[in-house]
Amino acid sequence: MKHLWAPWRMTYLECKDRQAKDCCVFCVRDIQGEDAQRLILWRGEHVFVVMNKYPYTNGHLLIAPYRHVPDILDLESAEEVEMFQLLRKCRRVLQECLKPHGFNIGINIGKIAGAGLADHLHMHIVPRWTGDTNFMPVFADVHVVPQHLEETYAILLNGFNALDT
Repeated sequence: MKHLWAPWRMTYLECKDRQAKDCCVFCVRDIQGEDAQRLILWRGEHVFVVMNKYPYTNGHLLIAPYRHVPDILDLESAEEVEMFQLLRKCRRVLQECLKPHGFNIGINIGKIAGAGLADHLHMHIVPRWTGDTNFMPVFADVHVVPQHLEETYAILLNGFNALDT
């Protein structure tokens, strides 16, 4: 078996109580001035969009409510509406900035359904391109992301800012 080193994940792994809000990467409402380091692209009244630090493909985005809730049944109406409005905005920005050929959009509820952070609801928006599944996932169980996160962040941030003007 080959090993791939990902030491940047240690902060997440060292958190003893993932249920605690201070361990949750999505509990950012009161954290100001760190949006670029946290890869937060846009903040709304009830929800925000952030780039996935462990993306499946280039431009993989996450939409999450500020409130620490585990299920769509826990969302308040205003959160639900804003979450889906932001989904449309994300799709438009990704299409204009990265020009993908398609999208996977989904919510994993519960660990058994694949939720890595099951206690704070979030939606995935994964841009897809023809041929983006190359030999690496098949032979090495590895994803190849062709662009650095900070470079993608700058491109998408410009796209979100352009929509707001």
